[in-house]
Amino acid sequence: MAETMFTVSSSPHIRDNSSVQSIMRDVIIALLPATIAGIYFFKLKAVLVILAAVISCVLSEMVWCKLTKQQDTSKDLSAVVTGLLLAFNVPPSLPIWMVVIGSIFTVIIVKCLFGGIGQNIVNPALAGRAFLLASYPVAMTTWTNPVDGATGATPLAILKGVEAGGGQLPSLAQAFIGQVGGCIGETSALALLIGFAYLLYRRVITWHIPVFYLGTIAVLGTIFGRGNLGASAGIYEIMVGGVMLGGIFMATDYTTSPMTKKGQIIYAVLAGFLAMIIRRFGGYPEGCSYSILIMNLFVPLIDKYVKPRVFGTGEVK
Repeated sequence: MAETMFTVSSSPHIRDNSSVQSIMRDVIIALLPATIAGIYFFKLKAVLVILAAVISCVLSEMVWCKLTKQQDTSKDLSAVVTGLLLAFNVPPSLPIWMVVIGSIFTVIIVKCLFGGIGQNIVNPALAGRAFLLASYPVAMTTWTNPVDGATGATPLAILKGVEAGGGQLPSLAQAFIGQVGGCIGETSALALLIGFAYLLYRRVITWHIPVFYLGTIAVLGTIFGRGNLGASAGIYEIMVGGVMLGGIFMATDYTTSPMTKKGQIIYAVLAGFLAMIIRRFGGYPEGCSYSILIMNLFVPLIDKYVKPRVFGTGEVK
């Protein structure tokens, strides 16, 4: 009788067929509704910005791998996702050369210099947005109204009171569909929710971070009650700006979010709190990007004190 051969290896022993490429492919599919919505509302400008960001991010990673004589990781699709998310976080009117500079910074400085995928300490796309906002503040705060193509204020700027003459707030229905000024990928809450449902279905992410992040903003938005919106103030806060895009697609980044469910809830609640504090009391109308970036830096601390259970011991180590 032939002897049975066993392979002995160290833990963990639970494996599945997921890979970086398959996960990134699912994220790209989840981003398609928002991509289509952005192109529908902002037309050719959105197409050019998206293509410029994606191509620049992929080429930046390819060139980095070539220069450093590392394995080419551009084929794992993570650079494509980074490019899409960066494009989603800028206005459609942003000059293409600025998009290219932001893409190079995002991939080379924020991702590759820290060791590549899985090693970055903050979300690359949000760091790229923050870099562009600091470098080119006028271009990054020039908004196009998708209804008539004119330059105008975003709903958050109107709520903040920085729009001369006050301005007219779009309706909740317009904000839900995407007929508001803003960044390419953040305007249509409907498209982002479709992507969220797909990620949950594919089990790429769990509901904890998005629900607690958006829920915290909704509760605080109701308490603050900006814009004389009454009971709908909290819902309006999560429909406009980048919180839905950030909460679903960037706060949930594996590398820069906590490992445990409890840690993720703490992270999401604190990030939501920071976002609304910045919106309400800060000098900038939007607080999503900075709230997530700040909490990215606290993830190691959260993981240190909120630890997963060690299998087989009944103890938390």
